[in-house]
Amino acid sequence: QVQLVESGGGLVQAGGSLRLSCAVLGSTNSSYCMGWFRQAPGKEREGVATFNSIGFTDYANSAKGRFTISKDNAKNTLYLQMNSLKPEDTAMYYCAARRSSTISCPVAPVTRFLADYWGQGTQVTVSS
Repeated sequence: QVQLVESGGGLVQAGGSLRLSCAVLGSTNSSYCMGWFRQAPGKEREGVATFNSIGFTDYANSAKGRFTISKDNAKNTLYLQMNSLKPEDTAMYYCAARRSSTISCPVAPVTRFLADYWGQGTQVTVSS
């Protein structure tokens, strides 16, 4: 059984930075695709960035150039470094993972990402 535990959210002013963490608890020896999603009030959950077991990364257009996804294998932790934050980045951010035998791991809607596991979320609020 795998558990995903997010942390690092908070309140930040526009233009500021935050680093979200997603600790992966349990066995993850298989190939995988992991991603960060976010959901703002009244909106659908959307993909932000993805990372797979060979280091492939992908970003939503809204995240390109500002966010960086990475993983520390020694700590088994996925990160999302978010810079130049905007008020429209305000949302609950979720970590997700699915076992994957292919290298394909693009940013995708929830219904296509088909996660096996979800974290509980961490709130990010960006003030103007």
